[in-house]
Amino acid sequence: MVLGGILPSSPLVDVAVIVVATGFEMWDPHELSQYSYGKSPNIITGMEFERLSNAGSVTGGEILTAEGEEPEKVAIIHCVGSRDHNAHEYCSRFCCMYSLKQAHLVRERTGAEVYEFYMDMRTSSKTYEEFYERLQGEDVTFVRGHGAEVEVLPDRKLRVKGEDADLGRLFGVDVDMVILASAIQPQGDADHVAEVFGLGRTSDGWFAEAHPKLRPVETDVSGVFLAGCCQGPRDIPDTVAHAGAAAYEAAELLNRGVVTISPLVAEVDEELCSACKTCLSLCPFDAIDFVEEMGVARVNEALCKGCGTCVASCPAGAITARHFTDQQILAQIESLLSAPVGKT
Repeated sequence: MVLGGILPSSPLVDVAVIVVATGFEMWDPHELSQYSYGKSPNIITGMEFERLSNAGSVTGGEILTAEGEEPEKVAIIHCVGSRDHNAHEYCSRFCCMYSLKQAHLVRERTGAEVYEFYMDMRTSSKTYEEFYERLQGEDVTFVRGHGAEVEVLPDRKLRVKGEDADLGRLFGVDVDMVILASAIQPQGDADHVAEVFGLGRTSDGWFAEAHPKLRPVETDVSGVFLAGCCQGPRDIPDTVAHAGAAAYEAAELLNRGVVTISPLVAEVDEELCSACKTCLSLCPFDAIDFVEEMGVARVNEALCKGCGTCVASCPAGAITARHFTDQQILAQIESLLSAPVGKT
């Protein structure tokens, strides 16, 4: 099952494997007033520029201002909402490259002067640096510094002000169009998806993988895998590779036909269970159900990861960790202390 979005009224379906591929959504630049987004139709996001420059747009792919004229000067502002303590502290990964591409399109189709306001140019993938150097030869003005501000002037021109760290001074230019390279963020229903599938989330809201290096597409829930930008910002090549890895893991699990689970799981002594339900709310993997007919909690061994949270929190002492009981630990300690001391 490939998941691209969930509706609350979706019917329940029994599946063997789930690949979560919910992607991302664009951050709203209205949240940072210094960019004046919404105050002028000529202040647009990178996504809006993509639609404008597409051959299927209302302009037929011509790059025009709201007044129907070709711009003479265009400013592109990087990291709008990214790497910003007032919005998102993380890098959105692919903004630098699409901003460079858009600068190339503006130069190619209109011949307008282009100003790129950026903090750091992050062109780390294959041939990316080559494209950056190519843009420098196309008379694009790069202004490196932290922060920028857009002001709408009475004559409808747009004044962009920022810091030029290389020259050690403030820099400003009046332009006809401003393109904001806005951040990406997790989908708005990510909390609901995480709750439905028992997924963890990082501090910035993305779905958490089981291990960033050893298990980058797996989750803590067996049989549930992550693909693409739902796990974090990625460009197209990285997304394709990540999705391919998720598809392989899913296919390998299906071909195996069985799921191997760890023997180190929690188990409930139903005679001691006091039906307080404390463990249900504390289990991070939603691995504990309450059997109403019997009035006891019961562990789903396929979901349990043996973290021990329920064992430590059970007020009745009814839950133990299999192969990790107090008696077994004490026996190990006694065996260690009774071992003869000598040369080995």
